[in-house]
Amino acid sequence: MTTLRHLSFASAALATLAFASCAFAQDAAPAVADKGDTAWMLISSILVLMMSLPGLALFYGGLVHKDNVLSTLMQTFVVAATVGLVWPLLGYTIAFSEGSAWLGGFDKIFLNGIGKDTLTGTIPETVFVMFQMTFAIITTAILVGAVADRIKFSAVVVFSVVWVVAVYSPIAHWVWGPGGVIGGLGLQGYAGLFGFGTALDFAGGTVVHISSGVAGLVAALVMGKSLPKQQSTSNNLILSVMGAALLWVGWFGFNAGSAVSANGLAGMAMLVTNSSAAAAMLTWLLLEWALKGKPSVVGAISGVVAGLVAITPAAGFVTFASSIFIGIGGALACYFAVSFVKTKLGYDDSLDAFGIHGVGGIVGAILTGVFASAEVGGVSGMLEGNGNQVIAQIIGVLVTVIYAGAGTYIILKILDAVMGLRVSKEIEKSGLDLALHGEEVSVYK
Repeated sequence: MTTLRHLSFASAALATLAFASCAFAQDAAPAVADKGDTAWMLISSILVLMMSLPGLALFYGGLVHKDNVLSTLMQTFVVAATVGLVWPLLGYTIAFSEGSAWLGGFDKIFLNGIGKDTLTGTIPETVFVMFQMTFAIITTAILVGAVADRIKFSAVVVFSVVWVVAVYSPIAHWVWGPGGVIGGLGLQGYAGLFGFGTALDFAGGTVVHISSGVAGLVAALVMGKSLPKQQSTSNNLILSVMGAALLWVGWFGFNAGSAVSANGLAGMAMLVTNSSAAAAMLTWLLLEWALKGKPSVVGAISGVVAGLVAITPAAGFVTFASSIFIGIGGALACYFAVSFVKTKLGYDDSLDAFGIHGVGGIVGAILTGVFASAEVGGVSGMLEGNGNQVIAQIIGVLVTVIYAGAGTYIILKILDAVMGLRVSKEIEKSGLDLALHGEEVSVYK
C-alpha cells in the first residue's frame, strides 16, 4: 500500500513538472499573429488602396473638364507612388513610434527594426504599415482635387512628399499614435487638451477628412480661381459613378478595417458605414428634388461620399440608429456647403474637397461626441450624459483645422516661390493633358 502511495505521489509530481514545463514553454514561445485578423487586415489594406486607385481617380476624372482627365488621373497615381515610398521611409515613424505627445520618434525610420515577425497587436507590423499607408495616400489625393484643374504636375509631386511628412504624419500621431495629444494610444489618466477628455476618431474623420478638406480649401485660396471655360465641367459621369461605387465598397475596409481585428466591432463599423451612406444619399436627392425639381447623378454620388465621410470618425462608437442621423446630418451640412457657402464666399474648390470632406469630417467628428455609445465603443457621448465628449471633439477639430491650414499654407507659399504652383493661362485654357503629359483622350475629339 505504501509503495502504491509512493508511486502515485511520484506520478503526480512528474505530471505537475510536465505541466509546468509545458506552461513555461508556452510562456516563453514567441507571439504569433492571429491568422484571421491578419487576413482581414490584408483585405482591408487592398480595399482602402482601391479607394484611391482606381476609385478616387475615376471619381475625380469624370468630373473635370475633358482636356484634364488624364492629368487628374495622373495626379492620383503619382500621389500613390510618392506617398507609397515616403510613408514607410519617414511618415510611419513620425506617426506611430514612441516619442512625445506631439511627435513620434525616429527609431523606425526606413522601417528599422520591423521584420516579418514583428507584431502590432495581433497582426504583423508590416501589414499595419501598409494599412496606414493607404490612408496617407487617399488623404493627399483628396486635397489635390481642390486644385486639380490648375496645378503643375511637378508641384503635385513635391507637395505630396512634404505635406505627408510635415502635416499628415504629426496629426496621425496626435490622434492614433502612442501618447498622442488629441487621443493617442496608451494614455493613462490623461484628461485631454484643456481637461475635457480625449477626442474620438475611429477611422479618420479628423486625420483624413478634416485635414485634407482644410488643406484643399487653403490650396484653392492660395492658387486662386480657375479660368472660366465654355464647356461643361463634368466630362463623363459614368467614370464618376464607377469611382463612387468603388469608394463605397472600399470604405468598408477603411472603417471596418480600423478595428484592426476580425471581430464584432469590425462588423458594427461595416454596418453603420453602409446605413450612413444610404441615408445621406437619399437625403441629398430629396433636397435636390425639392429645391431644383430633379435628383441628379452628381447629387447621388456626392451624397454617398458625404455620408461615408461623416460616419468615419464614429464608425466604432455608435449604434445603427445613430448612424442614420449622422448620415442625414452629414448630407445636410455638405449640401449647404457645396450649394450655397461655396458660391457665397466665392472660393474655387474644383472638386469640393472642403465642401464634402472638410465639412463632412467636421460634422461627423462633432456628432461622434453626441451619439457615442458605451455599449459599442466603451465611451459615452452627450446623449448618454457625457457632454464633455462633444467639447473634446470640438477641440480636436479646431487643433486639426489650425495646424492643417497653417502647415499647408506655409508649404504652398514656399513651393510657389521656389518652383511655382500653377500652370500658365495658356495651358489652363487648352487643357493640362496634352501640355503636361503629351497625351489626350481621343474619344472626346
